[in-house]
Amino acid sequence: MTLQSCRDSALRRLSYRLQSDHSSVPAGDVAAVARAMTDAVSSALQVYESSAQFEALKLAFAHQCVERVRHLLEDETVARCLDTLGDYIKGQVDRGTLDLAASEAATLANQHQGSRSLDGVGHAAVSASYAVANALAGRAVQAADYAAYAAVYGDGGYGAVCDPESFIPEKTWQLATLEKLANAVVGR
Repeated sequence: MTLQSCRDSALRRLSYRLQSDHSSVPAGDVAAVARAMTDAVSSALQVYESSAQFEALKLAFAHQCVERVRHLLEDETVARCLDTLGDYIKGQVDRGTLDLAASEAATLANQHQGSRSLDGVGHAAVSASYAVANALAGRAVQAADYAAYAAVYGDGGYGAVCDPESFIPEKTWQLATLEKLANAVVGR
């Protein structure tokens, strides 16, 4: 299965489910749709699991996803951790430096105060911080999920809890970006 066919199949299933079966996704519970979107990204990545460049692809993909929500980060130290990932991808820092930044990002994400706002916009910074921590740890799918939540929370928060369709643009971008990176990194 190619990444293109995997992406197309996942988007068809997701679109069908959202158009024809809203009754199976109760208001306030987007878990089933979120799982379907996560599964699409995970399946697309698995296409390249046997490649020698798989780790590089995961890191590049996670980095791209998190860069899209960089503006939502509240802590400059977390942003510098993200810069370290970019530097690692470019070969400008070693694995030890990346591992130190990963540890720091995880600590900072876990210490984030959270949101006191009723609209949920403050949750975007929390999700963006967790996206950075997961990206640095090489957990591309989780980084993509947190980045998607950050993007949706950044638009007001309602969609993150009540409108599964609000994730479709971000997940569509993620799948297209993964395909583009796979072509560049893996050379398929």
